[in-house]
Amino acid sequence: MHIILLERIEKLGSIGDVVSVKDGYARNFLLPQKKALRANDANKQVFEANRERLEAENADRRGEAEKAGEKVDGAEIVLIRAASNSGQLYGSVNVRDIATALEEQGHLVDKKQVIMGSPIKSIGMHQVTIQLHPEVRVSVKANVARSDDEAELQRQGVDVMAQAFEDNRAEPEGFTEAQDPTLEPGEIPADMLDNPAAVEEQAEEATEAAEAAQEPEAEEQPEA
Repeated sequence: MHIILLERIEKLGSIGDVVSVKDGYARNFLLPQKKALRANDANKQVFEANRERLEAENADRRGEAEKAGEKVDGAEIVLIRAASNSGQLYGSVNVRDIATALEEQGHLVDKKQVIMGSPIKSIGMHQVTIQLHPEVRVSVKANVARSDDEAELQRQGVDVMAQAFEDNRAEPEGFTEAQDPTLEPGEIPADMLDNPAAVEEQAEEATEAAEAAQEPEAEEQPEA
């Protein structure tokens, strides 16, 4: 279908351009939203008669959007959500969540103006585009975290998931006993020499451990 654009549409054109689009796109979106007219002779004449007014109205809306954009551009919203140890959310953050959080900060943003390729499903700092006018786009930060403390770390530029991974790697596995680096291999610490009972107990534990390691596993006897 050929249509006349009444406002700038990304990847299609600007006001007054005559373009061809799929019928469904025109009937279900562009025409009902009054973003375009069917490109017939009557509508072309109507548009040309009102072009100056339409362009002036668009310029006014663009100017208002630019002023609003100066206030919201770069804003950061914090969204506390439950998530797994891997950082995956139990749920997601959608356009309504973004619009509501911005509104709580005093920014009047409709959810239709929030552009997200897909809902946010992991913690971290996410850039979200806000289209205040067909010709005015700004960006805000969505700080999605599991706690206020985690959100503050992310605000400072810390990758909390990478940090958690490194912390887990640094943790020793199992029980480890502190060792005196001044001792030679097999040498008994002085405090244990002053405590014969401790020496004897350690020797017994070592003997039991050695015997257990050498004892063969009992074979299961078949039932009679």
